Amino acid sequence: MEIKKVGVLGCGLMGSGIAQTAAMAGYETIVREVSDDLIAKGFAGIEKSLAKFAEKGTLKDPAEQVRARLRGTTRFEDMSDCDIIIEAIVENLDTKRETYLRLDDLCKPETIFASNTSSLSITQMMSVTSGQRQQRFIGMHFFNPVPIMKLVEVIRTILTDAGVYEDAVAFAGNLGKVPVRTGDRTGFIVNRLLVPYMLDAIRALEEGVATIVDIDNAMKLGCGYPMGPLTLGDFVGLDTTYYISEIMFNEFRERRFSSPPLLKRMVMAGLYGRKSGRGFYDYTDPKNPVPMNLV
Repeated sequence: MEIKKVGVLGCGLMGSGIAQTAAMAGYETIVREVSDDLIAKGFAGIEKSLAKFAEKGTLKDPAEQVRARLRGTTRFEDMSDCDIIIEAIVENLDTKRETYLRLDDLCKPETIFASNTSSLSITQMMSVTSGQRQQRFIGMHFFNPVPIMKLVEVIRTILTDAGVYEDAVAFAGNLGKVPVRTGDRTGFIVNRLLVPYMLDAIRALEEGVATIVDIDNAMKLGCGYPMGPLTLGDFVGLDTTYYISEIMFNEFRERRFSSPPLLKRMVMAGLYGRKSGRGFYDYTDPKNPVPMNLV
């Protein structure tokens, strides 16, 4: 199946990035949000990002042409003729399932459904759709910032049609991404390996192994990582890390996926990282973050 028209559900940070990437790759793209204000906010971010690409001379087509391929809507009905719909809405299973159930009745039988979830079960989302649609259901996990990050995890369920899966892998390549193949196991590849590493760093701090700065410097300078695990936690969002770890622990029941008490208490206290202004570091001066006194 040739994919020509792309639908994106959600115009937040991830959704707008996916939509921009699709339009930059030459696809007609429609983005659905719950309000015109959210569409306008997302498209303003896209235009700002396109301006940066244009300034660097890395846009294949002029920004105006890319922008012309993008359209926003608040109507599910406008997604009915899309060849693939990529969902990037709130990370809530019930909300996602309700959305897919509604789209299943509206979209043509050939439409591929894809979720950008980083942690939820593709199979659980898929199960509310019709039997034929379940064979055309996959995961496509992009990484932030989407227009820059090259990786896409392409996830298949035990019912995904082999041809549909290959179409999705090829589509990811056409977006200029590097697709990696994986099955529907919580955390997929990246989070299955990354989350335990981040949780162990928090345990090391909690148990007095080293300070925040020394843990981060050890992994940056000793392992060549671009940022330390505690800085990374602040960047990702400690509430997000906690949420993902809870889902993974419920799936596998292994200690390496369990949230350290310190992480739970930080989230309860509203210390989410950069987005809240404080996490493992205080970002009052964003250019000079100061480690917090947490233990």
